[in-house]
Amino acid sequence: MINRQLLTLCGVVGIVAAIAAPAKAADDIEAKAQTCAACHGANGVPTDPKTMPIIWGQQANYLYKELHDYKSGDRKSPIMAPVVADISLPELRQLANYFAAKPWPAKQAAGAAGAPPNGIAQCQPCHQPNFEGGAPAPRLAGLSYDYLAREMNDFANGERTNNGDMPGFMKALSESDRDAMAKYLAGL
Repeated sequence: MINRQLLTLCGVVGIVAAIAAPAKAADDIEAKAQTCAACHGANGVPTDPKTMPIIWGQQANYLYKELHDYKSGDRKSPIMAPVVADISLPELRQLANYFAAKPWPAKQAAGAAGAPPNGIAQCQPCHQPNFEGGAPAPRLAGLSYDYLAREMNDFANGERTNNGDMPGFMKALSESDRDAMAKYLAGL
């Protein structure tokens, strides 16, 4: 009789623990996400959109790749590398999923994209027709002009190397073409 009660009690404790574990994990990810909010914004709008990208609503696979690359050193950042250093890869995946599930923030500034610039069609197979991203690539529509221009130039100049295709694409464009693309994409 006592053994049966003890087994039942252990079973109940195990079930409660199994139910509570995902909630605890979610709390841990939310706590880690608060660190991200200091720069990337508690409402999805970065504190400095010129230097920081929007991560709310970004593609989960892209976010995970970038976090992984910061952790491994494949993408250099004196700010991001220490932030992700002690976060496990499974937790980085959870963070990526957490931010991907958030809504993309509403457009902050009025500004029309205008006519598509020369060369931008080469970006659509990966970044999708409306530049809202997809499985192979991040959303570009609505990121700040300054951020986009810097990243495009970093690819072109070989300063950003964590993507095999982008340096070649960006080197093939003139600086004025890259600038026009950044303006166009920021206006979407």
